[in-house]
Amino acid sequence: MRPLIGITSYVEQARWGVWDAKAALVPYAYVQQVSDAGGRAVVIPPSSEPAEILRVLDGLLFAGGADIDPVRYGQPAHPETAGLRPDRDEGELELLEAALGQDMPVLGICRGMQLMSIAAGGHLHQHLPELVGHENHRPEPGVYGDHSVRVDPASQLGSILGERVHVRSYHHQGVTDAGKLAVVGWADDDTVEAVEDPSRAFAIGVLWHPEVGDDPRLFDALVAAARQ
Repeated sequence: MRPLIGITSYVEQARWGVWDAKAALVPYAYVQQVSDAGGRAVVIPPSSEPAEILRVLDGLLFAGGADIDPVRYGQPAHPETAGLRPDRDEGELELLEAALGQDMPVLGICRGMQLMSIAAGGHLHQHLPELVGHENHRPEPGVYGDHSVRVDPASQLGSILGERVHVRSYHHQGVTDAGKLAVVGWADDDTVEAVEDPSRAFAIGVLWHPEVGDDPRLFDALVAAARQ
C-alpha cells in the first residue's frame, strides 16, 4: 500500500461553482507531488487531536500559508505581519510536537519550516526586506522569487539535494534562530533557507516552495522515509 502522507491545510472562505463558504483547502500541487512520489495524500484541517490523526498516518507535510502569530515566539506583531490564523498555529504545533515525539517523518515547507523552528525554541524575523534590503524572496503578490540555495553537504538535506539547488520562494519572514534545529541551507544573502533535526530519522524544513518546482527529490525522500 502507498504510505499515507498528511498535508496540513487552511480553513478559508472560498468560492466554487455556486458556493461561497468556508473550506478546508490546500494548493493541489502538494497533493500531486506526494502522489507522484508514491504516497497517498490526506488533507488535514486544523485539529486539536494529534494522537488520533497520527494513528493512521505514515508521514506529515506541513504546508505553507499565513504568517505565524509572533506571540508564539514572544514578539509583538510587526506592521507587515498579516493573515494570522491562531487555530492553525495551535493545531499544527500540537501535531508537529506529537509527530516528532514518535519520530514520524516530517517535511516542513515555508510556513512549515518556520513552525518547526518555533517548536524547537527558535525565533523569526518578521519582515526580511528590512534585513536584507531587497524583496527577491517575494517579488510581488502572487509571484515567486527565483534564487539559489547552498546546502551543507554533510547534512541529510545535502545527501538528498547536493550542495546547491535552484528554488522558487514566496516569503517575507525568515528564521533568525532555529532553536535546537541545525541550519543546513542558506540563500545567497545568507538568510536561513533550510533546517533539520539530526536527532530524528527524517525531519527537514525548507523555506522555499518545492511543490511548484520541477524537482521531486524532497517528496521522494519523504515518501521513502514514510515507507520504513
